[in-house]
Amino acid sequence: MHLLVLQHLELEGPGRIAPLARARGWTVEIRHLYRGDAVPQSLATHEILVVMGGPMGVGDIGDARWPFLASEVTALAALLPTGAPVLGICLGAQLMAQALGARVAPLMIGEPPVRHREVGWGAVSFFGDDPVLAGMPAALDVLHWHGDAFALPEGATRLASTLACPEQMFRYGSRAFALQFHLEVEPDEIARWTREDADFVHAANGSGGGARILADTARIQPRQQPTADRLINNLLDALAG
Repeated sequence: MHLLVLQHLELEGPGRIAPLARARGWTVEIRHLYRGDAVPQSLATHEILVVMGGPMGVGDIGDARWPFLASEVTALAALLPTGAPVLGICLGAQLMAQALGARVAPLMIGEPPVRHREVGWGAVSFFGDDPVLAGMPAALDVLHWHGDAFALPEGATRLASTLACPEQMFRYGSRAFALQFHLEVEPDEIARWTREDADFVHAANGSGGGARILADTARIQPRQQPTADRLINNLLDALAG
């Protein structure tokens, strides 16, 4: 199998997904869209599309800084109904939802609703007996890093949720999966995100938010990684069909 990874900026690569795929003997190709690499409009039978995250959003479609967003939605809208294998993470999940006709908008909570940014470590709860969740606990601490949220697309199955953001993971068809949260990010990458996205972290968590994320990473990530890797491998199994 061949993973075709769409990367939106230098900061957010495939992380743990790449070595776990290569350990299976698969090949990994990264399309650096921010450098002008092309968005594929079709997949060969041995290819799997992985759409990564980024600070831009569905609301930025049409912005001249990120011309690839519209091309990605067009490609996903054509691929997903065919049963093509696609994995979307964070922004990638939101682009999948948009392509499937679901609403994507800033995350709002409370009454009256106020803007919320889900940033840092927190548990997601898993639902159902989907094979992709085999061996998973009822809940898992994962890294969140988003301010937008998607509605569940018609025909999709919800697989995970948080209190603040009910739609955290869905399956569409048999070989397409969207994850709002991050399983793939290594500790050194989290440290870099915390530095280079400091304004977003501060907006979400206030003063000291970055230090708390780093402390939580040191405490949570070593025990979390084997379970996160299991879910990534379950996803790769399902994507391979």
